[in-house]
Amino acid sequence: MGNACKFSCFCQPAASTLPIKVSHLSRAERLLSLMQQLRLNHYPVSGAVLAETLGVSLRTLYRDIASLQAQGAKIEGEAGLGFVLRPGFTLPPLMFTVEEIEALALGAKWVAHRADSGLGDAANHALSKIAAVLPAELRFELDSAALLIGPSFHQGDSDETLHLIRAAIRHEMKLDLLYMDAKQQASHRLIWPCALAFFDQVRVIVAWCETRQAFRHFRVDRIQSVLSMDERYPKRRQALLKAWRETEGIPAQGRGA
Repeated sequence: MGNACKFSCFCQPAASTLPIKVSHLSRAERLLSLMQQLRLNHYPVSGAVLAETLGVSLRTLYRDIASLQAQGAKIEGEAGLGFVLRPGFTLPPLMFTVEEIEALALGAKWVAHRADSGLGDAANHALSKIAAVLPAELRFELDSAALLIGPSFHQGDSDETLHLIRAAIRHEMKLDLLYMDAKQQASHRLIWPCALAFFDQVRVIVAWCETRQAFRHFRVDRIQSVLSMDERYPKRRQALLKAWRETEGIPAQGRGA
């Protein structure tokens, strides 16, 4: 797979952090959204602005602020002067909005259907752990998520091969490939794998190829054999990815992109 390969999955822009007016939230979602709005601002925000953003009355807003303060949130200010969140407090980490629950459920289903069995099992286990500590109303949303994953036309690569590739990327180890290119010509390649891209029908390794002294992309379904060399490559994976992005003209992706 040549350098003309389109890696559109690496090019999604980061999500906007601008405040968005919300409404019809549960109380748990509203408290989380209030914390998020306060985090976005380093200066006091008036109660009227916060109430309008959250779609609630000033009275409800003041009750929510008092509730967060009772939980330990360092919210300073008062009516007429505005409110500001001081550093040092976060809500429990497993407080999600309904849309965040849907995103988690959809992502886990995608992994379970499209990745190797090891990642699929990990995705299901992660959802089980999250469900175990969610409030009842959000656990129901997780269990009844109605976003589905359609069938894949991909025939599937060897679980053993994918596990070996992922382990090599994680531990920055060299791989020795016997690779069949698009012209059905086989060659041995010694590579430094730094990423694995999941497309709808193929999986592609991003790697520095010692044989070609350049970045190359290798379709997993064209690998005839693969062997871990038990030898670390001399650069950090993050540095390789940065160099690859610069070579391909691909912007750095955000945490969720």
